[in-house]
Amino acid sequence: MKYPALLLLLVYICLQSCSEKKPVDRMTDEQLKAYANELAHKYIIADGHVDLPYALVEKNYFPTSDNMDTIIRTGKGNFDYERAVQGGLTAPFMSIYIPSARQLLPDMGKSLADSLIDIVHGIAQHLPDKFALANTPAEVEANFKQGKISLPMGMENGAPIGNDISNVKYFYDRGIRYITLSHSVNNQICDSSGDTAPRWNGLSPFGKEVVAEMNRVGIMVDISHVDDSTFYQVVKLSKAPVIASHSSCRAFSPNAKRDMTDDMIKKLGEQGGVMQINFYTAFLDSAVDNNNVKNRVALKKLLDEKGLTPDDPEAKPVIEQFEIDHPWKTTPIETVANHIDHVVKIAGIDHVAFGSDYDGVDNHLPVGLEDVSTFPNLIYVLLKRGYTEEDIAKICYKNMWRVWNAVEKTAGRG
Repeated sequence: MKYPALLLLLVYICLQSCSEKKPVDRMTDEQLKAYANELAHKYIIADGHVDLPYALVEKNYFPTSDNMDTIIRTGKGNFDYERAVQGGLTAPFMSIYIPSARQLLPDMGKSLADSLIDIVHGIAQHLPDKFALANTPAEVEANFKQGKISLPMGMENGAPIGNDISNVKYFYDRGIRYITLSHSVNNQICDSSGDTAPRWNGLSPFGKEVVAEMNRVGIMVDISHVDDSTFYQVVKLSKAPVIASHSSCRAFSPNAKRDMTDDMIKKLGEQGGVMQINFYTAFLDSAVDNNNVKNRVALKKLLDEKGLTPDDPEAKPVIEQFEIDHPWKTTPIETVANHIDHVVKIAGIDHVAFGSDYDGVDNHLPVGLEDVSTFPNLIYVLLKRGYTEEDIAKICYKNMWRVWNAVEKTAGRG
């Protein structure tokens, strides 16, 4: 052999590479589940959208040193510290959610946004051994090494910017790292997929300024909830890749106009963006949603005829019998994997991630994805479908990090 040293080096590299890869196809089911759990804790898991702050406001909860047990082990809703640790969720983007009704107030929801941001700050302040704020991917990584859950923030509905472009920088300084341009109705920035008719036919003139200013200061532009015209204008206008923080594929749920069409997914990928799959049943499967809407209407009619509300003690046996006769349909965890597969097929593995919408969808969630402890279940399904460890790492956080870092670079910080 002319080059024995080189040959030995190649053999060594091959053996090292092979030894580092898990032979998934030879694992038992229990071994595969254990491997999925291992990966869930080996890598950062970034969830693009968790509605904890507003869920706490609805319960009149504001963090103090005396009531932090609610955050640690609430047992209610979809998120708390213990379940996040169990599931490996280490970077849930806290949604600073502004209901559309708030944009009709004089401050257009700015005071509510500040209150919600204060809640997130309070959680990190009162539980510094468990949580930490994070304004960059590097800060999340540093927190991860210290065993802390990071609390980056995104604002759902850009209405609190008002008509003052300086508020974009104001919210950046308060820790907001993405802004969902609209929610369920049109606002001063753009048209919403949930409204009955367009107001601007996409972005407003002010909305175009907002997108440019978000690029300038380093806030990710989020196109979840916007209408199709707004989407196409944003991906053309933005100098940095954009995100869909909590959206799913319209191919499976044509009822959901805030889901993304195949062409939109393709364009998002070409622009360098990332789509974070929403776990809400209505956004995953229109057939299931149609059945459940029909049931809700029928149950309300039945209770009305009997002069009952759902909270009346006499309503309990009526509701129980109704649910026996008219079972609610659910989606399996595999449905979420189908959406991930679909994005990968259209845009590629580099353009998909998680955006659960936990604590914002009234527990209308797939079987096996009931709360933040269940991320290993989804990783297990993806492994069974042939996704590699590197694929899993990309979906868990690397794809989101690529976009976030690109936005920082566009703003002159990268």
